[in-house]
Formats: sequence, structure tokens, C-alpha cells
Amino acid sequence: MSAILLIPPSAEPWSVAEVKTFLRVEHDDDDAVIAALIAAARGHVEALTRRALLVQRWRFVLDRWPTGGRLDPRMGPLRSVIAARVFDAANNAHSIDVETFVVDTAANIIASPCWALPQPGRFAAGIELDVELGYGALGSDVPDTLRHAIRMLVAHWYENRGLAAIGGNVAMPAERRAASSASSISAASRSFCRTRARHRQRPIVLRSGPT
Repeated sequence: MSAILLIPPSAEPWSVAEVKTFLRVEHDDDDAVIAALIAAARGHVEALTRRALLVQRWRFVLDRWPTGGRLDPRMGPLRSVIAARVFDAANNAHSIDVETFVVDTAANIIASPCWALPQPGRFAAGIELDVELGYGALGSDVPDTLRHAIRMLVAHWYENRGLAAIGGNVAMPAERRAASSASSISAASRSFCRTRARHRQRPIVLRSGPT
């Protein structure tokens, strides 16, 4: 089963103003950056938890109906089935009455009796279900723990936006690399000078060879 996002959420769990207050940002120069980070953090949390935080519409594409007539979309929380259709061998779509389906929100399952479902005519992607997911339309509908995770993730990304992780290393902007290199060179030079000074202070011991 594959999932396709049809309509993304119309809002985010946090507004830019709310996040700016949390970050203690008093200027407007980074509003677009903060807005993008909020959306990215929400998508990151949704991908990790397999939960749609705000109301959004998805399409599930199946090859065949599940055995027992109970479909686990592995995404939630389910709200309703908006549309359903099957495709015949000629790729023509045939609508299915959405009242055929029961959304079990507690188990996050879409259920329907197998005998009531028409079988698709094509062997792959013959079934499409358009469903609505999400806790609600408002940021306040999202569980507090998930909202807090988004806010903390935005704060981390915002405070470290000048750094880009590459494997096990961290890439820095050119000016920071130059400053870091200069600092390293200076420290190495001081260490080298101290080593030479210690060598110069050591007494010279003359050893006589065998007579």
C-alpha cells in the first residue's frame, strides 16, 4: 500500500509569533526562516510518529482488499473516509459508497465486510481510498508532547542554522572555517614555540668516548 498526500494542513501547530517568543527573537528578519523550520519540524515529527498532527487528506492505493476486511493504514489518527473507488481491467474508475466503511478510531482501522466490496479489475493499484487524518484543525488540538517536540526541534535548527552536518564532521561557513583555522594554527605555533624553548633551556652534556 502506498500513501499520497492530497491536501496538506492549512496551518501549523505553532505560529511564527509563538515560536519567536519561545526563541526570544524580537526582530522580523528571520520570519520566513522560522516559518519554514516550523513546517519542516512538523513534517519530521509526523514522519517519525506516523501521525498526522493537523487535518490533512491522503490517498491510500492498494492492489487488493485486506483479508478480513480490516485495513490498517499505518498512519493516523483516522477521521473519515472521503471517497473510495476501484478500477476495472480497462482502467475505468468505479466509485464505492463511503457508507460501506466504518472508521474505528480507537484501533485506527478502516473496516468493511469483504462481501460488500467490489474487486478491482487491474492487478496493481486497483483500489484508491481518500481519507482524512489529523487530531484537528487547530494547533491546540495537537497533543502537548508532540507540539513541544516541534518547538524544541525548531529551536535546535534555528540556533544551529549556520552548521551543516556531513557524515561525522561539521561543515562551517568560510569565515568561520578561516577563524577556526587561524585559531588552530596560532595554538599550534604557541605549542611549537614552547617546545623549542624547553629544548633550548636543557643543559648540553658532553660525553667523552672511550680512550
